[in-house]
Amino acid sequence: MGEKNCNKSGFHSVPGMTLKMMNFFRNLFLLFYCTTLTYQTQADEVRRALKAERIFQTPRIDAILNDTCWSSSCKVNGFTETRPVAGRTERDGLTTEVFISYDDQAVYIAACMHDISPDSIKHELSTRDNIGSADLFAVFFDPYDEHQCGYGFFVTPSGVQFDARYASENNAEDPSWNAVWESAARIDGNNWYAEMKIPYSALRFPKKDIQTWAVNFMRTRDVSSQQFFWSKVDPAVNGFMTQWGQMSGIKDIKPPVRLSLSPYISAYLDHYPYNTPGLKNTNTNFNGGMDLKYGISQSFTLDMTLIPDFGQVQSDNRILNLSPFEIRYNENRGFFTEGTELFNKGGFFYSRRIGNEPVNYGRPYDEATSNETIIKNPTESKLLNATKVSGRTTGGLGIGVFNAVTRPMYATLESSEGQEREIETQPLANYNILVLDQSLKNSSSVTLINTNVLRNGSTYDANLTAGMFSLNDKTNTYNISGKAASSSQYNVMDRTNTGYHYMLTGGKTSGKFTFTLGQYFWDDKYDPNDLGILFNNNEIDQQVDVSYNIFKPGKFYNRNNTGVGIWYLSRYYPRSFQSFYMYVWNYTQFKNLWSLNLNADINPHYANDFYEARTPGRVYKELPYYGFGVNLSTNYSKKYYVSLFYYVKFKDRFKGWGFDSDLYQNFRFNDHLAISLESMLGPRYDYAGYASTDEITNDILFAQRDRKTIENVLSVKYTFNNSMGIQLRGRHYFSNVKDKKYYTLLEDGELALNNLFTGNTNINFNLFNVDMVYSWRFAPGSEFNLVWKNNIQDVGDQLINPYFRNLDRTLAADQLNSFSMKLLYYIDYLDVRTKLGRKKVG
Repeated sequence: MGEKNCNKSGFHSVPGMTLKMMNFFRNLFLLFYCTTLTYQTQADEVRRALKAERIFQTPRIDAILNDTCWSSSCKVNGFTETRPVAGRTERDGLTTEVFISYDDQAVYIAACMHDISPDSIKHELSTRDNIGSADLFAVFFDPYDEHQCGYGFFVTPSGVQFDARYASENNAEDPSWNAVWESAARIDGNNWYAEMKIPYSALRFPKKDIQTWAVNFMRTRDVSSQQFFWSKVDPAVNGFMTQWGQMSGIKDIKPPVRLSLSPYISAYLDHYPYNTPGLKNTNTNFNGGMDLKYGISQSFTLDMTLIPDFGQVQSDNRILNLSPFEIRYNENRGFFTEGTELFNKGGFFYSRRIGNEPVNYGRPYDEATSNETIIKNPTESKLLNATKVSGRTTGGLGIGVFNAVTRPMYATLESSEGQEREIETQPLANYNILVLDQSLKNSSSVTLINTNVLRNGSTYDANLTAGMFSLNDKTNTYNISGKAASSSQYNVMDRTNTGYHYMLTGGKTSGKFTFTLGQYFWDDKYDPNDLGILFNNNEIDQQVDVSYNIFKPGKFYNRNNTGVGIWYLSRYYPRSFQSFYMYVWNYTQFKNLWSLNLNADINPHYANDFYEARTPGRVYKELPYYGFGVNLSTNYSKKYYVSLFYYVKFKDRFKGWGFDSDLYQNFRFNDHLAISLESMLGPRYDYAGYASTDEITNDILFAQRDRKTIENVLSVKYTFNNSMGIQLRGRHYFSNVKDKKYYTLLEDGELALNNLFTGNTNINFNLFNVDMVYSWRFAPGSEFNLVWKNNIQDVGDQLINPYFRNLDRTLAADQLNSFSMKLLYYIDYLDVRTKLGRKKVG
């Protein structure tokens, strides 16, 4: 690759040819993009349109379709296939007919899906928002017809509902969004039927006498993995909502009063064998609170949760983390996932910061005297309330305001004389987000966002302000995007830390050939982590990604995608080379609906790791590595489905190697019962990693280690009907680390054998969780849940093998058992007013 160059920092850089290549690609893109904007030749396709008809007799939602109103409703058909054969029209015997109409309260949809036989109609039962192996019918609305925010309503042949919101950024789907609407479905011979009532309270639309909405209809056949749309959705075209059709004819409807309350009560019984004087082994807890939704106007909605209870959400998939970075966990709390597309723009909002570990959690350990014991130190902050206001004006301006308040938290210390004192670990904290997002032509947008955290007392405050843009050309083929942000932390040791970040990307986003070029920058003081998440700053990255997509089926495949990419990473200050790696991948779906994913990556040059040493200014020199991966999946619509993943990596230092394997199996016994088992194995042999820092010499110690990680997840689902079911999820995570030799990290990043260290840095780590949930949706928007949770954690420095001996020890350890009940009741203002009006009339 040529002679290595040295820079001012003293660390070797990647060969100069790579930098020239990056500059070449950057300049090539700018020339190509500007030329394309000038000479645009792709013609717009004619947009499909329909005219909705007003009805004066409300249909009964029973999927029988014998109501007289459907004979005068608008009828559409002629669906086009998106997968596996894009562009193919429905053939005889597999056609779809849809009727749509409206009145002063709702939009009504009826659909008939013709099939070739009853056995071809998949109808696995599941609870709401959990679609298994089942066909689907769906309707999509964008009442502003601006391709920025849409709604989707789905139903299966078993009557299972699913709904979601859609955002233009990254074609995002938010399945956590829930609306209250009516539907019914039934199977009759070779056909199945669906009927829907979508009340206006479930939508946001402009206050106009004449409405024009974007609309689309979808049908899927699970047996053949086929997906059809009324308005053709081309997988080669970027943008889902931009390809919807248009619905006119809606006149003289008014946005209703959108007000609903969802009060709840919950009760908990927890048991853990503390067996310690002053601590109860069994505790009970009773809670009550309420969620509120209010339509401030036709465009804006207020969502509020008062004294929320998230104790029944699924347990986190915690792991043994040996990296220098925190683990990013999924958000399972509904309030923080539903309708947050505006707040998630730019990636500055990590909702797990709210209610997370107190900011001064470690303070009691630093301040406790030699005769004091910490008897209580909460690991989570308690949320008092949270509020969201969001919507979009008729001029396309999206506005989002978010606020959450957590109460003060305290640790309790007890002296040897029995005296107790408290130390504040989390002050009263206020979390805020403001978003202004202006939609432009061609699904483009510009955005301003501000986040801040205000804490009572002397604990520091934080603020972040960012601007973003995303610009598409007329045919939505090319895109250029960017953002710039500034973060500040106030009162940090009586000073303010301010840092900066920017990103600029551009490329071709539609067609068979697509590419992306990007540059990313974070200075050494940029820190968004009070309300966002960033693993490391002080970095400049360049990216090149190219892919070629074949959507037209070949002789043995339905779809084939291939891509290559290059990343070049540098430390910003002091400027020095960090790493350079390349990767290639291929995805193929075969005619039998099996799929194969192949990938390979290589770091041909050593890397400077500035984080593994856990000490600012120190570096660990990582030698070259290369890896290969394969993922094979069978046809998901079959009763037995299996997916196998295997990735192996080889490292030059110590001739280390390791692999990750994942075997997922799912068996559907019938439409009610399904069982899945996911088994993961991830051994590492002769890897190098940080072990400890010598307290006397301050030497940074690395270890040559072996690590074994095994994870098993068993899931059982039994569904009684489309409103009631039981789900059981058990997870055992086991990881042990055996450090075989110790090395001292030298100033140049190399390792020198250390025979003096005699400590024990081995780890034997076990987690066992059970989440069992009985759920009953007894009325629209109302539900009753019974939950059992079991949690075991067993950590030590004595390695235990083999696996089942280790599992036996874990199950015998002390465990926390939690039993809870939660009842939530949905109250809609319009329903209450209607019922009261009927009583007066009676």
